[in-house]
Amino acid sequence: MKTFFANFCVLLFLFSCGEKRKFKLRNFSKVEIETIFEDSLLSIRAIDILDDKSLAFAANNGVFGLYNPKNELWQTSIQHKDSFNLHFRSVAHTKEDFFMLSIENPAFLFKTGHDGKMELVYEEAAKGVFYDAMTFWNDNEGIAIGDLVGGCLSIIITRDGGTTWTKLFCDDLPKGAENEGAFAASDTNIAIVGYNTWVATTAGRVYYSPDKGNTWEVFDTPIVKEKETEGMYSIDFYDALNGFAIGGDYTKPEGNAANKIRTNDGGKTWELVAQNQNPGYRSCVQYIPNRAGKELIAIGFKGIDYSNDSGDTWKRLSDEGFYTIRFLNDSVAYAAGAGRISKLTFRE
Repeated sequence: MKTFFANFCVLLFLFSCGEKRKFKLRNFSKVEIETIFEDSLLSIRAIDILDDKSLAFAANNGVFGLYNPKNELWQTSIQHKDSFNLHFRSVAHTKEDFFMLSIENPAFLFKTGHDGKMELVYEEAAKGVFYDAMTFWNDNEGIAIGDLVGGCLSIIITRDGGTTWTKLFCDDLPKGAENEGAFAASDTNIAIVGYNTWVATTAGRVYYSPDKGNTWEVFDTPIVKEKETEGMYSIDFYDALNGFAIGGDYTKPEGNAANKIRTNDGGKTWELVAQNQNPGYRSCVQYIPNRAGKELIAIGFKGIDYSNDSGDTWKRLSDEGFYTIRFLNDSVAYAAGAGRISKLTFRE
């Protein structure tokens, strides 16, 4: 019996390994769009799927909310701070808390409080303050990035679960390019894989840290970046080596020259892909999970595009406009944009 059981386990192991080696290439041809939240007064650029699969968002006018997919119910609220009209474009979460960070000067970072209200955990007031994106490495350590202040990119880090945040000194960061910052278009200026962190900037540069923000270096890319409205709008990494970034010029959204770049060496070097091919300007790009780095979705206010060959070629799936997208699994995602949040189901 022991021999039979051992042999059976070996067969199962070999079978499972064989299945992993067989990667079935998909070719999505359509996307079904179901709107689950609407408010014409909101511009929603920051969404986050929490550990329990619920969906959180924060937007302009201080509005933030939580969606429970089990009962399809929304809970929304408005965050106030003195007389400021808060505009949120960055959100993140840990197992314990939800965070949202406002743009512009002064910047306010809130976390889930113990009394049922959001509590202020970081505030910054200075000329040029403008925060663009936020995420966490783990439940204790998180990062947010913003535009150039004092000659370097603004980077704040927490090491205690978001209770306190510390801004890095310019002496500990690469010197910023002139007017360098990040586009607060989709809350996807930061990509994280393990200890590795990449930050995409308006100057077409990628900041890289191998140690969760302790040390940094910067790499140039060939993405279009001559004008203030040009540059990288979004970056994502499938693993520690393979990454993709997209952007362009939102004022000329049909332009498709030098707006899509790819790396296979962890961001040290980048190559142009799908040159002079659609899609044009897009505000967000995301790898579809568990698809071996082959499948990507690019999304923007001019439509939704899909690639199943790591970004070499793209297919238009919809002309529906959104700003940002997050995947629930390998075929279902949530997307947000002007006045709405929708559930997207991708099909062959």
